[in-house]
Amino acid sequence: MRRLMPAAALTLSLSFAPAFAQTVWEMPTEYPASAIPGEGVATFARLVNERAGGRLTIIPSFDAAKGIKSAGMVAAIQEGKVAAGDAFAGALGSVHPLFGLSSLPFLATSIDDAKRLTDLAKPTYAKVFAGYGQRILYTTPWPASGIWSKEVVTSAKDLAGLSIRTYDATSTTVMTNAGAKAVNLSFADAMPKVKDGSVTAVLSSGDGGAGRNLWQFLPHFSEVNYALPISLATVGIAAYDALPADLRQVVDEAAAETERRQWSAIRTRLDENYARMRANGVIIHADLPADLTQRLAVAGKAAVDEWRTKAGPEGAAILDAFAKR
Repeated sequence: MRRLMPAAALTLSLSFAPAFAQTVWEMPTEYPASAIPGEGVATFARLVNERAGGRLTIIPSFDAAKGIKSAGMVAAIQEGKVAAGDAFAGALGSVHPLFGLSSLPFLATSIDDAKRLTDLAKPTYAKVFAGYGQRILYTTPWPASGIWSKEVVTSAKDLAGLSIRTYDATSTTVMTNAGAKAVNLSFADAMPKVKDGSVTAVLSSGDGGAGRNLWQFLPHFSEVNYALPISLATVGIAAYDALPADLRQVVDEAAAETERRQWSAIRTRLDENYARMRANGVIIHADLPADLTQRLAVAGKAAVDEWRTKAGPEGAAILDAFAKR
């Protein structure tokens, strides 16, 4: 019997091993938990954690706590530093020009437009991500980008020399061509410059600005409706494929539910942001004069044409399909 006990114990141990097997995915974003991408990461993590029976745990992190900003997210996942992550699509333009699509100026000017553009582009996004060993989990829309500023920006002359943070190469070109002094910075890198006064304006939605309490430094918001960009949440294909089929289904269903939640939440987000901004003393400037909007529109068209060239036939095909309203 003594000789049999080790084998029996081993059999008992192996029979219980699967119940204790656990996979952990770290999933960072550079945005606060209160910003809409942060809410998406938290929602996805909660849904998976509730449904995976302890066998898969998503650990979200916010505010670039992992030291990973959007522009570096693809490389971080590809190198296995984290399993999954959320990144602002415009910042991924440095990885591939197609990712700059959603932040092209004055292209998608409504939530419905932004959703249609995203749906048209998603197969191409998926193809590009696959080349980096990743698959899309879900997309998150941002409210329309405007200009947060220390001083009023309500005319074309107010753009002259304006020290403004932009969020991708295209918006940097647009604002520079419109006369501003633009610099492409992540929010994490921009905030110290906003605080020390070397950056006196920020291109961002009310959502992004509210998440960073920009009203402490920039009390004006000009509603230029520059773009309704998206963020993209992805996971490494190797990490996903390593899961058993039932857990892959959990991930897929949680991702689909998160995407539905994000696109539903955006429809009330503008009013919620504006109420919060006004409660904190922000002056919102709407119905801007034609000289400002026309200056930005001209600069924006040139940037779209430049992007079409960089993005090649696939990018052009998406733009052409989107134009067929």
